Amino acid sequence: MGLPTIRLPTVVYLSGLTGKAMKKHSLHSSPSTVPFILLSAALVALIFFVVYPNEFRLQSIVTSRCGSRQPSSVATFIEPVAPKPDFRLLMGILSLPDSYERRHLMRNVYALQPNITNAQIDVRFVFCNLTKEEQRVLVAMEIVLYDDIIILDCGENMDRGKTYAYFSSLPKMLEGSNGGDRPYDYVMKVDDDTYFRLHNLAESLRKMPREDVYYGLINPCWIPQHKTNYMTGMGYLLSWDLVEWIATSELPRKNQVGPEDFQTGLWMREGGRGKKFNMEPAMYDYMEEPRTCHRHEFIPDTIAVHKLKSHLRWARTLNYFNVTAGLKPSKLYHIP
Repeated sequence: MGLPTIRLPTVVYLSGLTGKAMKKHSLHSSPSTVPFILLSAALVALIFFVVYPNEFRLQSIVTSRCGSRQPSSVATFIEPVAPKPDFRLLMGILSLPDSYERRHLMRNVYALQPNITNAQIDVRFVFCNLTKEEQRVLVAMEIVLYDDIIILDCGENMDRGKTYAYFSSLPKMLEGSNGGDRPYDYVMKVDDDTYFRLHNLAESLRKMPREDVYYGLINPCWIPQHKTNYMTGMGYLLSWDLVEWIATSELPRKNQVGPEDFQTGLWMREGGRGKKFNMEPAMYDYMEEPRTCHRHEFIPDTIAVHKLKSHLRWARTLNYFNVTAGLKPSKLYHIP
């Protein structure tokens, strides 16, 4: 956009006047003309400042650069750039198209967790193709509202390749989503009856390697060095290089069917990949039965609690971790 055209008052010089007349004219006109010109100049400056504020900023920057050897203050006039996160994590919660209530609960659960500093954790719900008329409308409404759903091109199942479809689809699905960088450093597969405490999860990952990571709760926990051990399906994490490998390797493609967590462990073991990071005892099952290395009482340093199969188990877990501490008193409700 060009600069505005400002028309100033025209000063007419009467060349036909004699020297005496010109002197007389100048004496009589100066007291009124000079203030008028100054007022006009001030008006022009005001209009220019309002219409083109950035031009004044640019001029001050240029003047600063030319008038001294001090560093430019350009950053003062630019919106602050968000620091690059320590890591980016995609948490994929395996769900079913009809599990509307569970997704609603989990959205609330994760929305109430405190913000994570210098880390990006994206929570998404993952399921296979929609098959019912109502799903096409109700799931579409969720996507419009929350934009947190991934629909895979597969038939809905638990142990017949859904986890493989999830991991193997991501590289192509997310290609270019983070410019030239990898879209995520880590990817998680999580059950929808597992509660992750995101702050503790993030802190456990900050010093982790960014490649060849296979993270979770090892099974069998009583023989952690067992040659066929694997991370339990409650929630495990792979670094992005392993996700890319799954998408291109024949080994996972030919070994999709079977308990999904065991099969993932098999891919890692037979492919010679995935350094194991066992997060026991910070990841565990809800305890209503006798204590084991997988199942114990709540602890403050918890990363994840599994087997929250009922509203009561969810409520007791969330109550222990003071999730409703921000509830304010009001005359509109009473909660004993």
